[in-house]
Amino acid sequence: REASTADQVQYVLLESQVLRDAKRDEESFNVLDEALRKFPDDPDLLYESALTAERIGHSEVMEGRLRKLIALKPDHAHAYNALGYSLVDRNERLAEAEALIRKGLALAPNDPFIIDSLGWAQFRRGKLDESLTTLQRAYALRADPEIAAHLGEVLWSLGRRDEAAKVWREAAAAHPDNAVLTGVIKKFKP
Repeated sequence: REASTADQVQYVLLESQVLRDAKRDEESFNVLDEALRKFPDDPDLLYESALTAERIGHSEVMEGRLRKLIALKPDHAHAYNALGYSLVDRNERLAEAEALIRKGLALAPNDPFIIDSLGWAQFRRGKLDESLTTLQRAYALRADPEIAAHLGEVLWSLGRRDEAAKVWREAAAAHPDNAVLTGVIKKFKP
């Protein structure tokens, strides 16, 4: 109770992370939500609680918190990206989603995760060639398994199935427990 505000927030974020790691997302959200009542404008709490809200199916809470964060910190690249990617992932308001992601990318032009989000938005909007170029750039910056999942799906959709399988195989060898990658591989190569 006597810790500084910054320390109190860090303790909450740590507790939330421990709960998330234990697959107790609802409890993690409740810890963050309670802290937000005390520190309603804390950017870290808003961001983490928004991501956790989405994990437990509260997309409206996620969107509200990210929009508040963007209003408080208009230079928060990852808030734009998280909101845009969430819309893309749900296949909703794709033009708005791409605009949000592009805003985040303008703030962090070499962030591979934001570049991945843009590539995924382009894919969802049917811009396959643009999507491929964007995702290849993201994957070259960081060989992340979720970027590999997206890149492989675009290659597959373009009829380049051997290349898709190779990307997935290499990523799975390095990250055998990644749920997103495993799910995509099962979807296309049951």
